[in-house]
Amino acid sequence: MNQLFSKLRKYEIMIRKVANNHLQGEYQSLFKGSGLEFDDLRPYQYGDDVRTIEWKVSAKGHGTFVKTFREDKDQCVYFLLDISGSQDIGQVGNKKIDQGKTIAGVLNLAAVFDGSQVGLISFSDQKENLILPGKGPKQGVKMVRGIFEHENKSLKTDLNAMFTFALNLIKKRSVIIVISDFIDEGYERPFRALAERHDLVAIQLTDPRESALPSLGIIPIYDKERGKTTWVNTAFGSFSKKIAETFSSERVNLQEICKKNQINYLSIDTSQDIVAPLIELFKYRNKRMKRG
Repeated sequence: MNQLFSKLRKYEIMIRKVANNHLQGEYQSLFKGSGLEFDDLRPYQYGDDVRTIEWKVSAKGHGTFVKTFREDKDQCVYFLLDISGSQDIGQVGNKKIDQGKTIAGVLNLAAVFDGSQVGLISFSDQKENLILPGKGPKQGVKMVRGIFEHENKSLKTDLNAMFTFALNLIKKRSVIIVISDFIDEGYERPFRALAERHDLVAIQLTDPRESALPSLGIIPIYDKERGKTTWVNTAFGSFSKKIAETFSSERVNLQEICKKNQINYLSIDTSQDIVAPLIELFKYRNKRMKRG
């Protein structure tokens, strides 16, 4: 555990240093300033986010009004971590599940450093682990243990259930970071609802094998979530092409959902180091907060 903390802390410091240098002292935290609470109403101005319009007041006929918000000093950052069987792909020690846990651990330390409350929901097709929000180093340690020491009850996936559970649990506006491969169907409605209520970040984990299966002839493919083995002929070009097209279309679909619903989207491949992509996310959110 000490080695793990040392590794996570090293990543967290590296990201913080590079981000600071990159933005020439103008760097704002990934978390601070993005948790907002209602403050007042003011007349609508061109360019305002239509989601901030207060329709009940505007319907009275005295003009269109939008809600204004102020920074919540007691901000909460929730991590929604998908730990289902489909995450168990990649090289030993650097599978999607390993990458996801490392990212959650690093960002957890960054949020604790910034003084935010942190909480965890890890999920398969059921709630696996829940850590309610708290502050400080002890909470940070509790979170890391919850992320890395938990043993699954199930290996199946149900993103719809995960997002619905989060919607019912998290009432106060929070930063919610979803870490998943998003390999599932029918989760869009609660996912969009989370984006309406919260500051949502979607980190999609991928592995090169998912989109480029090598030609190995007839091989067994084990579905860990279903516990079944299927024999497939990878020599057929049509099979590999179908795999690649399915992966690509599902990824584009997720990106479109995120774009339309103002969800920060980030894709991280298991062949990548996590530092550079996370710094890009820091930079993007920093610019967005300034525009706001």
